[in-house]
Amino acid sequence: MAAALGSVATLATEPAEDAFRKLFRFYRQSRPGTADLGGVIDFSAAQAARGPGPAAHKVVRTQLSVSSVSDHDAHRAGLQPVSNWRAYGLEGYPGFIFIPNPFLPGYQWHWVKQCLKLYSQKPNVCNLDKHMTKEETQDLWEQSKEFLRNKEVNKRRPRSLLEKLRWVTLGYHYNWDSKKYSADHYTPFPSDLAFLSEQVAAACGFQGFRAEAGILNYYRLDSTLGIHVDKSELDHSKPLLSFSFGQSAIFLLGGLKRDEAPTAMFMHSGDIMVMSGFSRLLNHAVPKVLPSSEGESLPCCLETPPPAVLPRDSVVECCSREDWQVCASYLKTARVNMTVRQVLAIDQGFPLEPMEENKRGIATEGFCHLDDGKSHIKRARLNPDS
Repeated sequence: MAAALGSVATLATEPAEDAFRKLFRFYRQSRPGTADLGGVIDFSAAQAARGPGPAAHKVVRTQLSVSSVSDHDAHRAGLQPVSNWRAYGLEGYPGFIFIPNPFLPGYQWHWVKQCLKLYSQKPNVCNLDKHMTKEETQDLWEQSKEFLRNKEVNKRRPRSLLEKLRWVTLGYHYNWDSKKYSADHYTPFPSDLAFLSEQVAAACGFQGFRAEAGILNYYRLDSTLGIHVDKSELDHSKPLLSFSFGQSAIFLLGGLKRDEAPTAMFMHSGDIMVMSGFSRLLNHAVPKVLPSSEGESLPCCLETPPPAVLPRDSVVECCSREDWQVCASYLKTARVNMTVRQVLAIDQGFPLEPMEENKRGIATEGFCHLDDGKSHIKRARLNPDS
């Protein structure tokens, strides 16, 4: 173990311009369950302790605005009372908040189902639009559910459309070519996800947050998310919210420049990250999705079903056993991440763009991340036949 941890520290002392890239590759090539992962922060541990690693950032407890979210509203979104949440930050990263799974038992089922069954539907935009007609991508869930229910029986079958899904955009649809949002590429943002986001933002001190755009990333076990900064929103004073479901992953949080060595941390199912203030425009990446140590299985927090009766005004809906069977089959070898952001400040509009710019397609064969195009480590090109 000492040798493996030493290798992490050695990489961190490499020439500055190589630090993030080399650590990305190091974790991407690491084997789960080995000492290679000894330098990764695990916020879900009782004291959020970390082993020696590339950067000696101290884990600190973060105070939340408990009075900003009523227990009733938290419950409506499927969350525990804010007073029960544990929240952490990192010295050297002001504005970064990590909240280990604050969801009530069983309530993650709703958000997983929404990502797979509802949010993937038209008029929302996805990577498959570049290669298929609107009719062919009209209802990915209906076209995929029988494939996924029989996944264990026929392992040689071709991948279903849901398994080929890599990203979906919500609200103001991010243009992967121009790396911009625009007023004419918009569809209504899901009200349930907006409510969830508003409660989390308020608990972190951002009352009045408006969920205006979302990017959902769908990870297979071999997927990565390249080094990038989320800077296309016009208002950077509001936080970026990230929700993780399914298999665990390693997240790298770097600095304002790519020549700063990142800090590594685990993201488990149900975990929420908030990037605000100084941390809002930091480089970050996901080099590794971690398969379960027990083979194809779900995280323990996803084994518990939601209660049979939900609050009358809950934004969370019941998830049938039949629907969850499809979701569970998918998540045994996958991870889903929802990122939500406010694009515009109050009373702010989009700058006028040349007509040709607005006519460019909003679905491309590019990469499933917001990259500035200069990264040496990029996600494999999306191929609907893979």
